[in-house]
Amino acid sequence: MLDTLVTTAAGALSATAGVLVGGIVTRRAQDRQWIRDQQLAAYQELFSHYAKFTMELRRAHGERRGWDYDWGEWSAALMRVSLVAPTEVAGEVDVFGRAIDSFLDQVERGERTPVRNPLSPEEFEQARQVPAQAQVRLVNAIRRSLSNDHKGLLFGIGG
Repeated sequence: MLDTLVTTAAGALSATAGVLVGGIVTRRAQDRQWIRDQQLAAYQELFSHYAKFTMELRRAHGERRGWDYDWGEWSAALMRVSLVAPTEVAGEVDVFGRAIDSFLDQVERGERTPVRNPLSPEEFEQARQVPAQAQVRLVNAIRRSLSNDHKGLLFGIGG
């Protein structure tokens, strides 16, 4: 009878431990998936804003007209990324943001504006090179953080 009781108790204890461990493992997997989903959404939003304002600014220079952009949304997108990005990615986001700021100094804030002194398509493309390179570094940091893709891209897409 004692053998039966010990066997039953051991079985019940093993089952309970299995349920607890399974719950912990499942919870961790769900947490990792949630943060990954949040990261992807934040990264997509950031690159969407970058593509939109770059294309709008390019058109404004080509058409010698003014333009406007909701820079509050750009700042909010940067902030959302900073909330969910791992340290390496956040560092590259900072470099990317600084490259964008420098780019805007060249194509919008100084003597060269779409209305007063527009850039030629070639000059615009030249001014866009630093942020384009920063974009590639950021994309590669994101790819490494999400999938251990250590090879990375050698070229930019979009923007």
